[in-house]
Amino acid sequence: MSDGRTALIASVSGRVAAVSPEGAVVEVGGIGLAVQCTPGTIARLQVGESARLATSLVVREDSLTLYGFADDDERQLFELLQTANGVGPRLAQAVLAIHPPREVRRAVSMADVKALMQVPGIGKKGAERLILELRDRLGVTSSDTQLDGGPAPAGLPAVTPVAPWRDQLASALVGLGWTGKEADGAIAQLAPLADEQLSATGSVEVAVLLRQALRLLGRS
Repeated sequence: MSDGRTALIASVSGRVAAVSPEGAVVEVGGIGLAVQCTPGTIARLQVGESARLATSLVVREDSLTLYGFADDDERQLFELLQTANGVGPRLAQAVLAIHPPREVRRAVSMADVKALMQVPGIGKKGAERLILELRDRLGVTSSDTQLDGGPAPAGLPAVTPVAPWRDQLASALVGLGWTGKEADGAIAQLAPLADEQLSATGSVEVAVLLRQALRLLGRS
């Protein structure tokens, strides 16, 4: 456990008691466990319904933080990303907020620096370091290594692209209980902010937009 990670809690299953922009509270055996999740995972959760999240417990001297994922593959990649120098749990989670596991593997295998630089907090040197350190660890398969825009071989599915920020944000807001009309109104107001992020960093931080959207909807 010297790296701060442990498989002590590999998954949680139970009723979703609460959902927030940062994560959810899942009731397990009468205990509410706070789990930090990406916007894409949050969007799949509904308060009052049962859910299963693959989890990774990160232990620090002053904290215990449980990170939650849609499936075991996401969790395993989250943990593997942290074996690279300079990658902590927050940055690893940011990678998965922008790219699904299959696209991360493809980007590393094909040395797609630009794709990795779409993640807030990863610059050119950081992307190159990730590629260098993780290329031999990710277990990339032939179906993961198709170039963007190129056809996949027969029998192999193409890489699924990440949903546009508007779709991710709309799904998250609806998952948090807002109507589609309310979500669309908030998204329209936040479009200029998203454009600013895209121009400045080359990516859109959905988690930041989600917090802003909730403030707007709260005032309305």
